[in-house]
Amino acid sequence: MHDERCEGNDYFKCDFCLQSWSEDRPMIEGHKGSLVCCKCLTAAYADVVYAGQGVMGVEGPLKEMMGHGPGCTMCLERRAELYWQSPVVDDALICRRCLRQAVTALESDPDFGYTRPPAPAGMAVPVDPTDADDDDAD
Repeated sequence: MHDERCEGNDYFKCDFCLQSWSEDRPMIEGHKGSLVCCKCLTAAYADVVYAGQGVMGVEGPLKEMMGHGPGCTMCLERRAELYWQSPVVDDALICRRCLRQAVTALESDPDFGYTRPPAPAGMAVPVDPTDADDDDAD
């Protein structure tokens, strides 16, 4: 988010924890200025990808009937998949697809040296058949 009341680094705030941008808190930008910081991204990735925890979204006819429902703060889309919900901002959600894209983008930034969180000990990384499709959109 862009906080119009602030200047400098405080102008850029994570939509999920409301912390300002800093050298140790790089951010990835989504649509319409939405931002997720690396610390929220790490927590979200671990919860959704490894633990399979989150808020389930809706799509298709059900979405049309409801007219609303969980939507991703980053891509503004509604999907029938897990979203991570901010523990600080109730309506801030990030979908699994955006999590994967944001982690990939931060990992490719040589200035920061970010690495995605490792899978918990003894846990195999879940294989999702839609991963191949998501990679085409990256």
